[in-house]
Amino acid sequence: MRLAYLLLPLLLGGCGDSTEQAETNIGKETYLRYCFSCHQAGVAGAPSLGDVESWAPRLDKGRAALLQSVIDGIPPAMPIRGLCNSCSDEELAASVDYMLNAVREEARDAGSL
Repeated sequence: MRLAYLLLPLLLGGCGDSTEQAETNIGKETYLRYCFSCHQAGVAGAPSLGDVESWAPRLDKGRAALLQSVIDGIPPAMPIRGLCNSCSDEELAASVDYMLNAVREEARDAGSL
C-alpha cells in the first residue's frame, strides 16, 4: 500500500494540462464560442483575428484597456461582455489573451515584431 502512495504522484503527473495550456484552451474556446462571429470576419469594425494592422492601435492601449472594453462594451458595435453574460472576467481575459497571442504570432511570422 505504501508503494501505491509513492507511485501515485508519478502516475498522475502527466494528467491534465499545464496552467498556461488550460488558459489558452479557455481563451480559444471562449473566442470560438462568442468572439469568432465578429472577429473572424471583421463585422462592424471588429479587428480580425491575427490582423496586425487592425490590432495595432488597440495594442497600444494595453491589455487591461482591451479587457475593460470587452467587459464594458464599445457602443455601437462591441456588445457588453461580447454577448457572453455567463463568462467570468477570467474567461474574457483568456479570450483577449488568445486574440493578442494570435496577433503577436502573425507579427512575428511577418517579421514585424
